[in-house]
Order: sequence, then structure tokens, then C-alpha cells
Amino acid sequence: MATSNDVLSTEVLRHGAYVCLTVPDAARRHLASAPIPALAARVGLRNEFEPGGGHPGEAVAFLRRVGATPGAIADEDVLRADAVIHVASPAAARVEAFCAEALALLSPVVKPHVLRGVVRPKDYTGAAMNQFAYAHAVVQQPGAVAPNGFLLPMSKTQAWWSKDWMERHTYFLPRYDGGRMVSQGHALASAAGVACLMRRTYKHEASPAPAGAYDFLTYFECADADVPTFHQVCAALRDVARNPEWEFVREGPTWHGRRVATWPELFV
Repeated sequence: MATSNDVLSTEVLRHGAYVCLTVPDAARRHLASAPIPALAARVGLRNEFEPGGGHPGEAVAFLRRVGATPGAIADEDVLRADAVIHVASPAAARVEAFCAEALALLSPVVKPHVLRGVVRPKDYTGAAMNQFAYAHAVVQQPGAVAPNGFLLPMSKTQAWWSKDWMERHTYFLPRYDGGRMVSQGHALASAAGVACLMRRTYKHEASPAPAGAYDFLTYFECADADVPTFHQVCAALRDVARNPEWEFVREGPTWHGRRVATWPELFV
């Protein structure tokens, strides 16, 4: 039986980027007038603050800093970001065009830091797991309903990538010894968030990612009342006794932002 990784999908369904901005106080008024909304409209992006029937196909979003905590991977550009722009599209050229023009518009004042990734078909999800983890998952809500956004970039260690896909798959499921559960695995450790945390994950186009890049860009949205659940889920996933997968995870900063409806609101 073949267990190599070449059975995993390489199809790309969606391209995404997070543009992280560290903004000097003296530059806020100037940046607030930058024509980023006009650029988004010209490229054909819809604001996620009012997503309509789920996540917009061609999307842009603006998040204003609430706070951030450092991770094992030092990344001052994310840790100190005052604002984050999210952009996504099935077309790579559309994301690239927005990022290139945004950088040209903003770089005289700030130095944008761009994190890029792609969405691929789910590798480890069969019918039962789809029903458990995805069929009832919360979809993207309007910004007024779910105003919190959390960006968590991370990578897996070389030891993880040296495993074949079948072994990696086992870390997502509970483990049993003689009928007794000895660890929950990723699926059960994170189950409390399924109904209230909107999750989005971009992967690097190469697995593993090259040096200096992240393997995964994970992002969550939730209502104010569900922020404790977000932290509860993070704590459960980080507990290697409950979730042995996290032995192989190295996190960058956890960045918490507030979704805002307009570009100028980022600089209030």
C-alpha cells in the first residue's frame, strides 16, 4: 500500500493575502486618505464586513489592531501591526494586482508586510469528518455581529513533514488504548469552536514552506461573547497531552483585530 504524499491534492481553489501595516502616528491622517477603497473596487473586490450569503468570492477586509502576543517564531511585522488588510480571490492575478498597487500606494509612508497562501481541497476529510467539523460550522457573519478577527501564522517542524500523509492523518483523530481514549487529537480538542468560530486557513504553495515563510495562515472570526471560546480552543490545541500534533507546531504571533467597515476607520 502506497503511503507517499503524492496522493494529496495540488489543486488551488483560492488565493489569499494578509497585508500587515505598522503605522506611525504622524502618518495616520495621510494614510486614511489613500485610495485603497478605489483600488479594491477597481480590482473587483467585495467588502467582507457585509459578506452577504457567506464569504465573498472576491474579498477585501480591514482589521484594526486590538492586541497581539508573541509566539515561538519571532515576527515583529505581525506582532506590531496596527492594521491588517485581507484580500482573496480564485484568481491569483487579482490578489497580486491588489497587493502590488497597495504596496506602491502605501510604501512611501509605511512598509507593508505581505503574507500569502492558497486554499486547496481538504486532504484528511471524509464524509463523517465533514459532517462533524464542517457541515455545521459557522459561516462568515457581518462585522457588526462577529467583530473579532484573529490571525495566527504557524509552521510545522521538519519532523512533521518527514512523516507520510497517513501518519500525519492520525494526529487529527482521537487515540485509544484498549478502548480508552488517551488523547483527543485535533478534531476533539477544537470541537468547542465549530459552532461559533469562523475559520479560514491558507497554506503555502509549497509544503513545507521555504525558510522565512509560514506553512499555514490561520484566521478566525467571532462575536464578543465567543472570544473566551477562541482562547479555550487555542489552549486545548496547544496542550500536547490532549493534542499530540502540537509537538510539531511552531506559532508566530497571535494578532487580534477588530473588523471595520471602511479603510479610514483603520486610522481612527
